[in-house]
Amino acid sequence: MNVLEGLRQIQDRLTDNDADPATLQVVEAIKQRAALPAAAPATATSALQLVRMLMRTPAADTNVRIYNDLVRLEEEMSTSGAAYRAKIEAEEERPTPKTKKFYKELKEKERSQG
Repeated sequence: MNVLEGLRQIQDRLTDNDADPATLQVVEAIKQRAALPAAAPATATSALQLVRMLMRTPAADTNVRIYNDLVRLEEEMSTSGAAYRAKIEAEEERPTPKTKKFYKELKEKERSQG
């Protein structure tokens, strides 16, 4: 994931959560640095990783409201990720009906063996 795109998503989610203006300023400052040409090839594995990185910034370390906004967002993202993974697992474990061809082959196999 592109860091700049991930920061935009984080900023949108923080806005939806009515985050503190200081939190939005911190994300905007990091976003401006990520927009520089030298930072263009930077990538992150997920938006959740970016949120955790933002939680370790000096601004989040000194301002409790910023840290709390980021912790709330981290919890929302990890919860939604876990729910998505559970949904995928449930779909994969769901029994699939056998085709008519499967039963014909099984019957032929039993005849040849018996």
